[in-house]
Amino acid sequence: MRKPGLDTSSAWLYQYLPHFKVRPNFESQMPLHIETPLIESRSISRKVGQSIWLKMESAQPSGSFKARGIGYACEEYLKRGAKRFIASSGGNAGLAVAFAGRRLSVPVIVIVPETASKRAVNLMCLENAEVIVQGKSLDEAHRFALSLMQPDDAYIHPFDDPLIWRGHASLIDEIFRAGLKPDAIVLSVGGGGLLCGVIEGLRRNRGADVPVIAVETEGADSYGKSLKAGFLVELANISSIATTLGARIVCEQALAYSREHCIQSVVLPDQAAVSASLQFLQDHGIVVEPACGVALAAVYEKVAALSEYKTVLVIVCGGVGSTADHLVELARREYDGI
Repeated sequence: MRKPGLDTSSAWLYQYLPHFKVRPNFESQMPLHIETPLIESRSISRKVGQSIWLKMESAQPSGSFKARGIGYACEEYLKRGAKRFIASSGGNAGLAVAFAGRRLSVPVIVIVPETASKRAVNLMCLENAEVIVQGKSLDEAHRFALSLMQPDDAYIHPFDDPLIWRGHASLIDEIFRAGLKPDAIVLSVGGGGLLCGVIEGLRRNRGADVPVIAVETEGADSYGKSLKAGFLVELANISSIATTLGARIVCEQALAYSREHCIQSVVLPDQAAVSASLQFLQDHGIVVEPACGVALAAVYEKVAALSEYKTVLVIVCGGVGSTADHLVELARREYDGI
């Protein structure tokens, strides 16, 4: 049975959004996200014996794929008359809102839980956002953020908003436009926003037959548990170090898609996520946080769910919560059992 907590149904959102009027003269100076590189990783391909392609969302201006959907949502809410953006986030979503707010000249308040990294908080502040630390979990930060809502505010959910999914779907548009149709797509799952965007993108690009491998870390595997149960399961807490996967319950649409699309769940330990992030740094010279590394770990670890596919696309979702030194420290802690 679903427990009370973070309400992730789409319907709840609209009670907190004013009936904004469209501003006919609104025009963004330039897109809030970029078309990211799509590359074949020869080093990883050689290691695993498959053709591994990478969609480098770590190259987005805000450091993660969140720039796509959240940027799109922010532009839409501004068109409807929003005068301030309020968000709750474990890090990457808040930074995307802060970046969008600065670019659109809209004030931003981001509520982060105590688990948010200092690096992510500092980057939000650099984007001129007001950052408030509140609560031990994203759920608590979310509830506090809603308490701040005023009539002309728009609440920018970190993952559960059809506008956000529509924006995320643009990365699939780019992949198909480049002429690549992979045999499978590997991605990390936190609240399910990226997953929903990818499936929406596949549908509109005649890729509904492409399976999705949904990867989580142990202790942040609310989606994997929900798939097994057949209904939404809320975790009592997040025990993984991949705190940006820290949604205790995923959005309803992510579960609904599992009944219509081939989605396989893979859950790996924190150690695999950190190890993959470090290996990716060695292979490509790019730092990604463990929440992204766990998707790469599914490839590096040659999980059974990928064994039958020749051409595999990994969404390198990025993340700004880690540095190379931080990854080394996490690896040491995992090795020492701290």
